[in-house]
Amino acid sequence: MKTYCINDFFYSLQGEGRWSGRPAVFIRFSGCNLRCPFCDTDHSMSFRIKLKTLVDKVSLYNTEMVVLTGGEPSLNIDTTLVSSLHEKGKYVAIETNGTSPLPRGIDWITLSPKDIFVDNATVCLDYANEIKLIFTGENFADIERYSSFNAKYFYLQPCDTGNDKTNAMLIKGAVDYCLAHPQWSLSLQTHKIIDIK
Repeated sequence: MKTYCINDFFYSLQGEGRWSGRPAVFIRFSGCNLRCPFCDTDHSMSFRIKLKTLVDKVSLYNTEMVVLTGGEPSLNIDTTLVSSLHEKGKYVAIETNGTSPLPRGIDWITLSPKDIFVDNATVCLDYANEIKLIFTGENFADIERYSSFNAKYFYLQPCDTGNDKTNAMLIKGAVDYCLAHPQWSLSLQTHKIIDIK
């Protein structure tokens, strides 16, 4: 039977983007094809889980939304998993760097491109429901480039540097950019602000 390599599994509130504040089951897949300098996933931690066991665990929670995240979930997931979650009445969202094709049937695609930060991170997707771009205070040309991507919602998320003073400057810079370019909205990592997983 098919198994999936999982880094973490938890129930929480979505902290970022369009669905911020919404209860969701998060399946954090292990492994990534990129090594971004700000990544907050411990890739050394993982375990394998069977499809039925994973879907049964998701079904224990009284929420419609399931978020497939990572690492890079597109390296692990398939149409069987997506279909199995749909059969349980779940709304399947994914957070992806966009460098690998996605299986059919995903309900919500959050594209967080990393080609700004990492070589060989070319986006192969031609559509996403939302773009979530990390704001560094210097990547204005990249923001402009993604302004024409085929997406409905556009978010700037200030990079979490681990330094409060630098973070405050980046938040201010992202706010200023959104005010000057209202196509973009601010996305804060609210789960970190309110100290939840």
